[in-house]
Amino acid sequence: MKNNDFDKLRERCAVFGVSINDGSAAELTYNALLTLQHRGQEGAGMAVINNKTIICKKDVGLVTEIFDTDCINSMQSDISVGHCLCSPVSDVNDDIQPSVTEYLTGRIAAVLNGRITNVMSLRQELMTYGLTFAGTSDGEVLSKLLAYYCMINESVLEGVKYAASVLEGCFSMLVMSTGKENNKLIAVRDSSGFRPFCIGKNDRGIAVASESCAFDICGFDFIRDVKPGEVIQIEDGRITYEEIVLTNKIENTGLCAFECVYLARPDSFVDNISVYEARVNMGRILAREYKIDADVVCGVPDSGLESALGYSLESGIPLVAGFMRNRYVGRSFIYPTQSLRENAVKLKLNPLKLNVENRRIILVDDTIVRGTSTAKVVRALKAAGAVEVHMLVSSPPIKFVCKFGCVEEMEENLIANIMSLDEIRQKIGADSLNYISITGLKQAFAKCAIPQCMQCFCAQ
Repeated sequence: MKNNDFDKLRERCAVFGVSINDGSAAELTYNALLTLQHRGQEGAGMAVINNKTIICKKDVGLVTEIFDTDCINSMQSDISVGHCLCSPVSDVNDDIQPSVTEYLTGRIAAVLNGRITNVMSLRQELMTYGLTFAGTSDGEVLSKLLAYYCMINESVLEGVKYAASVLEGCFSMLVMSTGKENNKLIAVRDSSGFRPFCIGKNDRGIAVASESCAFDICGFDFIRDVKPGEVIQIEDGRITYEEIVLTNKIENTGLCAFECVYLARPDSFVDNISVYEARVNMGRILAREYKIDADVVCGVPDSGLESALGYSLESGIPLVAGFMRNRYVGRSFIYPTQSLRENAVKLKLNPLKLNVENRRIILVDDTIVRGTSTAKVVRALKAAGAVEVHMLVSSPPIKFVCKFGCVEEMEENLIANIMSLDEIRQKIGADSLNYISITGLKQAFAKCAIPQCMQCFCAQ
């Protein structure tokens, strides 16, 4: 790939790791990756430790396409890490994680959810030491950086801590190691807490995941979130080290607001806030900010449904199902090309004519990024007989590219940058259009334990 490929926004993914005492790490990781598949559909991978050797399986595709029963049975282990990939480039083979690196006294496997903004300078530094790279992913650079400092410091924990201190950007990462030291799992969250990261526990061991919904499926109790800047070491199913060691290098950042608006599953808790409750709150606040005379409220599946419920509860206007969703089509936002996104929208949603015909509809969705998908949804409702469609959005207008990878379009492609509110309304074919305010979104997140980053909505 060309060097300018590193400038692309990338790495909005899911990670999971577990240290357990009964050999079921691979099975648990498989179930967790299935649960976290909404964060990345283009590739997945898993690594386990077996007799001081790291076995890694990864490929393009969905989790169910990559791993079968025989594969999982062959990877029985007490410790594992896994990853689901979302990449904006069409050729994702080099970006699939885990990234495995062998060094003089050990081996590590690393998985990353985030974007390392100084990855190019780190890569160039490592190349001066004679290291080579197969791909362009942050994960591969991270893995080799970690291995180098683990060797230099003669300690995995100290090596990971030092490597983390030179990283810039956002990251929730897991490092699994084997060698002359005990097998261990180390979790690190960046000092802003930009990506979600949490810890679960049961009587057999400890797990760490991008979202708490993975614990529900795998039989772990949610313990707490990994704190911003914290490093946690897990050995033999026990936490043996936990300390905040990283200082904040980036001002005006915190948990990405887009997590609760769109990315996270509604059954997850992120930094002390229920994603479901936050989205219902967004709908309630929309109802206070915009009183609309209409017959029914509909949500755009899936992440607009909770906000639609909130609007209905606050306004008293009945909530109805506006669409039948095809469960075999993935999330259109995270397809790598516009043509794939447009085709996915056509296949994914079909209006329920019985509920929308001859009715004035309040339609609630989470975001408008490019406007293409929204226009198709509005047209579909009107073709099914809706008299009016009033569009409400539970996030503010997206005007700025996120350097950490949440919004992938260039700023000139973001519809809120190139059109006025009324021009957007006309383009999508709605009878009215309104967005939640920045103040309203902050109110919806009031219970969150850390600040929120809203730089894609406003210059902070």
